[in-house]
Amino acid sequence: MDLFTIVTARADYEQGALVIIDQTQLPGREVYLALKTSEEIWEAIYLLKVRGAPAIGVAAAYGVAVCMQKVAATGFDDFYREFSRVKDYLASSRPTAVNLFTALERLNRALLKHQGVGVEILKQVLREEAEAIRKEDAEACRKIGEHGLSLLKPGMGLLTHCNAGHLAVSEYGTALAPIYLGQEQGFGFSVFVDETRPLLQGARLTAFELQKAGVNVTLICDNMASSVMKQGWVQAVLVGCDRVAANGDTANKIGTSGVAVLAKYYGIPFYVLGPTSTIDMDCPTGKEIKIEERDPAEVTEKWYDRRMAPEGIHVYNPAFDVTPAELITAIITEKGIAYFPFNDTFREWKKNK
Repeated sequence: MDLFTIVTARADYEQGALVIIDQTQLPGREVYLALKTSEEIWEAIYLLKVRGAPAIGVAAAYGVAVCMQKVAATGFDDFYREFSRVKDYLASSRPTAVNLFTALERLNRALLKHQGVGVEILKQVLREEAEAIRKEDAEACRKIGEHGLSLLKPGMGLLTHCNAGHLAVSEYGTALAPIYLGQEQGFGFSVFVDETRPLLQGARLTAFELQKAGVNVTLICDNMASSVMKQGWVQAVLVGCDRVAANGDTANKIGTSGVAVLAKYYGIPFYVLGPTSTIDMDCPTGKEIKIEERDPAEVTEKWYDRRMAPEGIHVYNPAFDVTPAELITAIITEKGIAYFPFNDTFREWKKNK
């Protein structure tokens, strides 16, 4: 299977479905799901069958567009009322990744600009806006990769956490985009991949992606990062992001902040890569980012033949943590590279949309 033939999410309007690759089945099985109702789409996002902040945004946009094609409405008000219901429902599936809300709000704005047109044109507006979101994400990932690669040298050892690759976006990825571009240009990177608890996106998805792309990749447990850094095997850390606050504090998969602390101690650059859509200027600092907590079973029994923790044990299972801005060497987007302090650069990027 060629990695880049995998399509994370697409709309099949003839079938009336959002089609996704079920990432919970990887790497063992390549299974595509045709989701035809808002309930099925909500569940797929919540259960991480589709995941990665940009991919969630694309899937939600396609999902709304698909669901609204079936709506029989007599005019704008009826159509918009049902659109709002579906939009708000899907927005409740995951609280942390800002791309979900950004994509849904784009659809909302697009509809409000066309209040005087017929229902069939409104459906077309949603289809076109959803496709624009996917196309812009793909273009942004390529540019992120180019900017990120400019900071790296051939032969470097790199470390990444969670999955911010092709499966998390439309194409290439965010944190993995420089690795893929470097692979194409013969940079010969060696990449260490944290397994990433509790859902093992590093072990199941990033290791799978990089191996498929022919990258020299080594899987490690999360608590081994310090060891490989101490031995001098890592010259840069590349991670993605689910939400970046206005001051540069960054929410990413749980464990990312620990990697940042280690990188700071060992003097290793720590780079965050993501589209500007992930920067939330309405969120002043990381303290305001809502952190999703997930089912304790993901820690106690999900990955085992039999339960590995005592019955009734209290479990704290946050999906994300927040890395303070001062631990981040640079934040890399499609618009360029920002260095601490990040506020002024972020404002300039957002002003020049």
